[in-house]
Amino acid sequence: MSNIIIYPILIPILTASLALIAFKNRELQRWLSVIGSVATFIAGCVLLYVVYTEGIQVLQPGNWEAPFGISMVADLFSALMVCVTGLMAMTISIYSLGDMDKQRESFGFQPLFQILIFGVIGAFLTGDLFNLYVWFEVMLITSFVLLAIGNGKAQLDGAVKYVVINLLSSLIFLAGVGIMYGLTGTLNLAAMAQALQDTENTGLVITASMMFLVSFGIKSAVFPLFFWLPASYHTPPVTITAIFGALLTKVGVYSLVRVFTLLFTQDIGYTHTILLWISVPTMVVGVLGAASQYDVRKILSFHIVSQIGYMIMGLAFFTKIALAGVIYYILHNILAKTNLFLVAGIAQKLVGSFHLSRLGGLYKNYPLVSSLFAISAISLAGLPPLTGFWAKYTVIYAGLEVEQWVVIGFALAVGLMTMFSMTKIWMGAYWSPLPDTAPVVADKNFKPVAGAQLIALLLPTIIIAGFIVVLGIFGEPFYALLFEAADQLLDPSMYINAVLNP
Repeated sequence: MSNIIIYPILIPILTASLALIAFKNRELQRWLSVIGSVATFIAGCVLLYVVYTEGIQVLQPGNWEAPFGISMVADLFSALMVCVTGLMAMTISIYSLGDMDKQRESFGFQPLFQILIFGVIGAFLTGDLFNLYVWFEVMLITSFVLLAIGNGKAQLDGAVKYVVINLLSSLIFLAGVGIMYGLTGTLNLAAMAQALQDTENTGLVITASMMFLVSFGIKSAVFPLFFWLPASYHTPPVTITAIFGALLTKVGVYSLVRVFTLLFTQDIGYTHTILLWISVPTMVVGVLGAASQYDVRKILSFHIVSQIGYMIMGLAFFTKIALAGVIYYILHNILAKTNLFLVAGIAQKLVGSFHLSRLGGLYKNYPLVSSLFAISAISLAGLPPLTGFWAKYTVIYAGLEVEQWVVIGFALAVGLMTMFSMTKIWMGAYWSPLPDTAPVVADKNFKPVAGAQLIALLLPTIIIAGFIVVLGIFGEPFYALLFEAADQLLDPSMYINAVLNP
């Protein structure tokens, strides 16, 4: 059954190839993308089921045994990430039917979107450190084109900032890979972890760990390496912003969790304390940046930074309940943040703006859209009984267990500030009446979206909101899965044996 690993990777690249063949047929491209994304989600769900019932799955392409071949590995953590990536691909591809314009689709949006999903899933499933670098480059190249597609001045400015800082990240990553290869003589993560258990050169190992922390920290947008994200994520269409906000920073967080549970555990008193120091300013600066903004996309972009801080904090605690909370927080944030961006896009198409001073009247005129925003905002703020509450509760409970009182105090204060930001959006865009200066009022030629286009925009947001509600209210079986995933992360021998001793 290990061959099941290849299908979530194979489907997006096959879909992208078919979309390129149908390059001049816009409608065929769109439906190929939707069908391929649905198939990717199904393959991800099947992979998660197989990993849960049969254990860690390993595929050695070409029958080259590890550590000589290129291993593809799916444990519960990576399988969960693949599954939620498939869900995001499916919902955002549907959303794009009502959001993306003909010009951007004529430039190749659909195949680029599928190649991006291909890169993200490859990063989650690779068991080789150098190939993780390769998957990062696939994502970087594709995301740069998606950011710049449309040739707007703001987009090009944001794309340049994005690509320059991420190229720097890739160079640091590649240097770290070289050091690790020199230390261990292998690039296979399992073999590398095994070799590091007996190494005496802990100083060089810690130096390499800091290089990976900087590299993955840039990609995750942690403090003080986050500035590129709010400068670029608000510039492209909402479809592109949503997939970036959902997945790209989470690949960075996934990589941090992977290397700081599998490879760099020789001196957790040093390395994980640094992670803890980074997590607090990441939370605080992100939420303060959000509080100062009035463009909905910028508010949500800064909140990506803030929420990353909670994930890094849980990794720093390095206990079973903390790692379960980190995984829960990643999955929750992907759902809630994506939905908030998608709902913001719907509001813009209904009223004509992303700026709070030009929004209003949505609660009165569009109660369904308002309800979808409320579900996602309540979850992001961490109020019960939705996913955000349980994710935040789990991470904070883990902090109380290890007696990190000051850090937990900051985390709770940031939660209150998050609620303030969500309330600001609610009052400005949904509860207050539509101002006379709103584009929909000022521009008589503006036509709010309706009909099939509105259905294409609403359907994916309803699906994601449903997952937020169901996983929040009926979360006990989900917690059992998360704790098993945390067990696998805390016991590297399970990963090592699955890869090296199948």
